Amino acid sequence: MKREKFSSRLGFVLISAGCAIGLGNVWRFPYITGQYGGAAFVIIYLIFLAILGLPIMTMEFSVGRASQKSAARSFEVLEPAGTRWHWTKLVPLLGNYMLMMYYTTVGGWTLAYFWKMISGSMDHLDTAQVGNAFNELLSDPAQQVGWMLAVTVIGFLICSRGLKGGVEKVSKYMMSLLFVILIVLVIHSFFLDGAKEGLSFYLIPDFKSALENYSLGEILFAALGQSFFTLSLGIGALAIFGSYIDKQHSLVSESVNVVLLDTTVAFLSGLVIFPACFTYNVDAGSGPGLIFVTLPQTFSEMAGGRLWGALFFMFLAFAALTTVIAVFENIIAFAMDFGWTRKKAVLVNIVAIMILSLPCALGFNVLSGFQPFGAGTTVQDLEDFILSNTLLPLGSLLYLLFCTSRYAWGWDNYYEEVNSGKGLKLPRWTKGYLTYILPLIIIFILIQGFIEKLGFPANYLLPALCLIYPLYLLLQARIVYKKKEQKQ
Repeated sequence: MKREKFSSRLGFVLISAGCAIGLGNVWRFPYITGQYGGAAFVIIYLIFLAILGLPIMTMEFSVGRASQKSAARSFEVLEPAGTRWHWTKLVPLLGNYMLMMYYTTVGGWTLAYFWKMISGSMDHLDTAQVGNAFNELLSDPAQQVGWMLAVTVIGFLICSRGLKGGVEKVSKYMMSLLFVILIVLVIHSFFLDGAKEGLSFYLIPDFKSALENYSLGEILFAALGQSFFTLSLGIGALAIFGSYIDKQHSLVSESVNVVLLDTTVAFLSGLVIFPACFTYNVDAGSGPGLIFVTLPQTFSEMAGGRLWGALFFMFLAFAALTTVIAVFENIIAFAMDFGWTRKKAVLVNIVAIMILSLPCALGFNVLSGFQPFGAGTTVQDLEDFILSNTLLPLGSLLYLLFCTSRYAWGWDNYYEEVNSGKGLKLPRWTKGYLTYILPLIIIFILIQGFIEKLGFPANYLLPALCLIYPLYLLLQARIVYKKKEQKQ
């Protein structure tokens, strides 16, 4: 079966950016920034994005383009004979399904709130009533499942039309509208009464104030985590799009374009939210409820609030749907790489995703008694932990080792692939950083995630996980040594 290709470079950049751009940019980035000091946090975040997120992205794209396969088959195409790197595919396979198991539910919230705003049901509600509206949505199984099914059907319907006619075409329009709506909202925010104070908080660094509430270590780790997870790296979600492009442009240039678009959306989201927070006396560090609880209250008090609220949640829905469409395409590509037709892959997976998404959708109501991490936690918390704290860093570590270790695909092959084509090139001096330093950063993220969520003692976990890398090298060295002995 001939592999599909993007019709243009713009299509590749937009759909790849759409995969990265999602609720992490519009929902998580603003409230994390508000909690950890505004502009001071943003500067640290941008540094980590460049030294952590960008290199891993080039590796996913390189593995995809070199293999011309999805993550389900790419490792076995590129792995040295006699090695077992193809088992790595289990992480991307599980990761993409796990992401959609709860992302479809959260995406459903954006559609629900768009409807609430445009229908006027959120007009003139006070803070308590807005909070109750969100709780009522969560506690209603019919609404939760209904909106989840709507997101799933929309996503697979678009993907069923193929790469060019469905995924690429719709993503171009959706991403274009996303930016138009976002720019309109930014301009509107500039004219709010609290715009000056909000922009000062967001754009002028004040490290002294930031350190009054959190230690430098806490701020650094928050920025490190956000820069890592915003791009959804490590589960092959981006690798598939590398397999759909030619070698006219270097993958460093392509990755920079995607990261810039992703960062632009996150940055502009802050320009929308923080002036509104300071205008209507909303705590910028109010946490995860900033979008679904706090901002609707802001829109209800604002002149023309129904229009602005509807536009904001339409934008949020587009951000969620671009990710859903991109990941659904990845899941479909997994099946097609094993010989399935697109039609069969869509029909089987639409049923599978609907069923797999039910625990999260029902976790706030019917299954609310299941509290995996103690009182107040839900199925969604468990699924997010498995993905964000385990599969994303583990998958990124495996991609990194696969592209730098001489016992895997290796640095030379990766270096040649990533630099093929016109554009920015990866400097050779980065080899030492990517081979020895970046793996330790990712291991640190993996460790810290377990410590924070499960309360594991760092004194025992840190030495154990730091042994992963040298043990891996010893294991691969033994495999290579045995192969040499067999040849002799």
